[in-house]
Amino acid sequence: MPIASISVLRHRAAASLFHLRHLPFPAAAVAGHRNPSNVSRKLQGPSKNFLRAKQRTVREFSSLSPVLSPGDEPPLSDSQAIGTVAAAQANFMRVIVQSLPPIEDGAGGIGVELLCVVKAVLKKIKRRVLVGDKVLVGSIDWVDQRGMIENVFQRSTQVLDPPVANVDRLLVLFSMEQPKVEPFLLTRFLVEAESTGIPLTLALNKCELVDEETLVAWKSRLRSWGYRPIFCSVESKEGLDSLAFTLRDQTTVIVGPSGVGKSSLINALRSNDHPSDAAADTNWFEPILGSKWYEDQRVGEVSSRSGRGKHTTRNVSLLPLSDGGYLADTPGFNQPSLLKVTKQSLAEAFPEIRKKLKASEPAKCSFSNCLHLGEPGCILEGEHLERYPYYFQLLDEIRVREEFQLRTFGTKKEGDVRYKVGDMGVQQAEPRLEPKKHRRQSRKTINQSILDELDELDDDNDLLDDENDPMLRALRNENSQ
Repeated sequence: MPIASISVLRHRAAASLFHLRHLPFPAAAVAGHRNPSNVSRKLQGPSKNFLRAKQRTVREFSSLSPVLSPGDEPPLSDSQAIGTVAAAQANFMRVIVQSLPPIEDGAGGIGVELLCVVKAVLKKIKRRVLVGDKVLVGSIDWVDQRGMIENVFQRSTQVLDPPVANVDRLLVLFSMEQPKVEPFLLTRFLVEAESTGIPLTLALNKCELVDEETLVAWKSRLRSWGYRPIFCSVESKEGLDSLAFTLRDQTTVIVGPSGVGKSSLINALRSNDHPSDAAADTNWFEPILGSKWYEDQRVGEVSSRSGRGKHTTRNVSLLPLSDGGYLADTPGFNQPSLLKVTKQSLAEAFPEIRKKLKASEPAKCSFSNCLHLGEPGCILEGEHLERYPYYFQLLDEIRVREEFQLRTFGTKKEGDVRYKVGDMGVQQAEPRLEPKKHRRQSRKTINQSILDELDELDDDNDLLDDENDPMLRALRNENSQ
């Protein structure tokens, strides 16, 4: 049998190889095989690549723009400086230099205005640059006054609508007439301002257009809401001194609908061209006060058809005040987003509700998650507050938004930076890109979505036909009888 003999030979060959593999070879023979030249080799230290990798692992910061606290003073090169973002328009930022290293040719200096772009890695890790941010600028061309924002310092405060950072005070500005103040819209702006936790001041402009009785009525009404408004007028200069005293030596953001006179008020507060000695020492904007960018803000007329403003201001800019401090002129908008307000925190944004809850302490609502709808066991049961209907309306809106966010995004949110292990076990940071953001949809997905829309249209048409069919209507009437 030739097949059996071949299998026996293969088994014997494998067994002989197994015995040869386990035979004890002398150590000298093994050493001679590994080092045939018989040259003695000294013990060597770790390789340079390993040392370099080890040094990278003990770095204090990651390679993706380390987070800088406000008190940090990073070492600066000749082409770097630290400044404040004074204006943002399209993809460009205007940065005012605050501190810089000594430059031999003397091209740079404190107060120089640089036109900068944002480094791409900051956009990828979604580290947004806002007006008012303290930033690190690199790759500076002192001749053309250009640069690139390489990093952003941590913010003390932040406002979403409008996007401004490091704000000390919010000025909610409305007008008594042209356009007329609306209680619900005013409530919406006040709730948005209260949610930031920043001190706010309420001012009502154009008070010369209404009589004294209307002013007294609105004053008592707003006091019942928990606010002490400042009535002012750019035309008659009434209330401007008290408003300037309140805003001195602070970074203030003016928010309000279009047409209430935000730009006109800023021009009036900046009318004094000679700043005080105390403010001149810390005013980095003083060397460029005469530039075109920091001239008086454009002012537009209120639309005669709609009675609203025409969106004259279209970008956010930080403007210096003559008595110290800065004002942020912002575009007008009529619907604050209320993104930071939740169902549980909405009641804290109403000062009158907050006052009632604090006055009833140590007594509390029967349920820890009470939404203060006046149900049994609630502290506000039986209370009659003027803005209670506004509270219910905003609460329903926030509920719908939170349910939509829960369905769409879920409860988990991944970070904007991910870490992966590279060569030699080094942990490297890289931006986390959104999945399938830049991937084109397949033809199959597009065709399927079109077919689904057509099916929905057919179902709607069938429903309409059934409703308009007289025979079906007659049959329904007979069955109902």
